[in-house]
Amino acid sequence: MLFDSQTGTAVSPDLFIRQSLGLNLFFLRIMKEHAFFLAAGFLSKDAALAEQALQFNTSFNALLADAVALANGNVDFTVLNSGEVVTNMTLRAEQRTQQLSGVPIDTALTNQELKLVPAGENVNPAIMENVRSLNQRAIALTRDLVGFKTQILDGMLSCRLFTFNFPLLIIHIRREAILFIEQLESLQKTGAIDYAREILAQKIFWDRQMAEHAQFISHLLDPTEAALINQANDFAQLFFNLRAQAESGARPFDQLLQEEIIATNNLRNFKATAEELILACRVRSIIIPLLADHVLREANHFLRILQTPGSPIAIASPLRLGQICSHSLFRR
Repeated sequence: MLFDSQTGTAVSPDLFIRQSLGLNLFFLRIMKEHAFFLAAGFLSKDAALAEQALQFNTSFNALLADAVALANGNVDFTVLNSGEVVTNMTLRAEQRTQQLSGVPIDTALTNQELKLVPAGENVNPAIMENVRSLNQRAIALTRDLVGFKTQILDGMLSCRLFTFNFPLLIIHIRREAILFIEQLESLQKTGAIDYAREILAQKIFWDRQMAEHAQFISHLLDPTEAALINQANDFAQLFFNLRAQAESGARPFDQLLQEEIIATNNLRNFKATAEELILACRVRSIIIPLLADHVLREANHFLRILQTPGSPIAIASPLRLGQICSHSLFRR
């Protein structure tokens, strides 16, 4: 297991609850949107697959509603304030996407998330078992979604199935689902994830995701949007380079981390501007508004992790680097 962050010390239920709910608030919304994007990509002849994808969307929405109900007063301020749960444009992106697609979206749940109150000094310990149950249900449902994504990918790569989603996008979103499972299983086993210790693994993982986001943006923009396409291509190259430097271990990690924070902040701002333009119908593209908000939230999530307190310098040992780079999440 990649994120098996046992430290040899007892972990408080408080930390388990905070981290579990923060992770679920972020990833359950990501997973339900993955299902929506899959459904939107099928041709009419594959209506059964589209319906299956929409059922996943409904199931993840129900789990997210459970997470939101547990989260009020039990999630860190840094998570709720980061823009990874919802942004100031999520509601508008959902409303516009619903108009364009005709698929109902639970905007009432988004409104609930916008009103969530962060935890104080302590969380409610009485919800511990409810949170553990939520984690287990999320693991089971996400495993099923990984299987569905794999089925779609195999069909595409063998030319038995056509969708309007890139094969790389299916690989990309399956990778994120596997990461979600890994982290939930770590929480269930150890009670906490040491994000300061795991920041190198997170960086290498999300560097590739950020680079691929930029590639998707570049390929989904209209060819006439040359300036935005060039910016997106530059970001893709930047994040592939940052990932390669981290994997090589040749540079001090604290230097790389500062460069990473600057680069991720710049990409986040680029994504936010792109979403604003899409919502205002001021850019030519085939990027549905919810996808623009989706990739923005992922950048916000990554940025928060990069800014986790704690020294990362001791993390980048050759042994730890080898463990990370040999893990299946980083090979495909």
